[in-house]
Amino acid sequence: MIYLDNSATTKPYREVLESFNKVSTEYFGNPSSLHGLGGNAEKLLSQAREQISKLLKVQTKEILFTSGGTESNNIAIKGTALMYRGRGRHIITTEIEHPSVKESMEQLRELGFQITYIPVDSDGTVRVTDIEKAISEETILVSVMHVNNETGSIQPIKEIGQLIKKYSKILFHVDYVQGIGKVPLHFHDCQIDLCTISGHKFHGLKGTGALFIRQGVKISPLFSGGGQEWRQRSGTENVAGIVAMAKALRLTLQRQENSVAEMRKIKDFIRIGLEKIDGIKIHTPVLHCAPHIINFSIHDFKAEVFVHALEEKGIYVSTTSACSSKIKKPSSTLLAMGVPEEEALSSIRVSLSYENTMEEATQFIESVNEAVTRLRKVMN
Repeated sequence: MIYLDNSATTKPYREVLESFNKVSTEYFGNPSSLHGLGGNAEKLLSQAREQISKLLKVQTKEILFTSGGTESNNIAIKGTALMYRGRGRHIITTEIEHPSVKESMEQLRELGFQITYIPVDSDGTVRVTDIEKAISEETILVSVMHVNNETGSIQPIKEIGQLIKKYSKILFHVDYVQGIGKVPLHFHDCQIDLCTISGHKFHGLKGTGALFIRQGVKISPLFSGGGQEWRQRSGTENVAGIVAMAKALRLTLQRQENSVAEMRKIKDFIRIGLEKIDGIKIHTPVLHCAPHIINFSIHDFKAEVFVHALEEKGIYVSTTSACSSKIKKPSSTLLAMGVPEEEALSSIRVSLSYENTMEEATQFIESVNEAVTRLRKVMN
């Protein structure tokens, strides 16, 4: 099997599964319980929070544990909007955000908030000047993803943060789900107020995630209950999953330091190979893009047909983002980049991890060539 759908989810590290099993078996107490078993669980929770905060170079109390990227984005956007609606009711985001951001925005629109979607250029990059033009006296939040989950384009987060710093009442949220472990991002240097990560995108387990909330920023809780996570996210913490996520993050950042150059070589090899195949158009920009994502279209082919053709050879890729892949609509990200609808409907995403090899990349290109040739014969 050659797994090239790592932007949808990653295979958990063996050490991560071992940590989860050990904590689930030996430290299964509720961290809110007063007895010793609960105390041990609470200690592990605190240690995991401290480890993650150090890895992200933030303060311990700035890490809020969640169930993943979707929840973190919802808490960041809705929690901020509801807390600061007295300041204003205008929010700025982009046309290429993840569905968890877009749908949160549309729910807020129903509550009377004004939402501005900023366009992107043909490389899928937002222009800082467009964000500046959209800012008004009513603006309270700007939300921009770091790495686009479909094309891999990197947004100018530091420049946007420097712009927003000029406006004291505007907060800055960044969806860092696709970038973490692949493209470094310093939260404080970029003036980020809220930042989303998801454990299963860096070889942790599904159902784990975190939200960075800069000290001094307040949110309106979306969950009411026992008051866990400093009363900002009620619900018994997934201690085993959180401990496993901390280990996954440490291991992934170690791999990033030692293996990101090799990942870029593999991606470049795949890109060059795809460019040689007649009828393929690559949508991922050459510059300012992540080292693990390549998005391309094949002329006159339906994306799902090609995905299944590669699956027959034991190769796994995807169409759009996993959250939208079963909805037969053209990629909104590609349409925002000016890609024709027909091409957007035929787009394929390849996404690497540090587990992938050059041998796998070679086999992938050979398989794409074979599949294109075979399918064209069938079509003709």
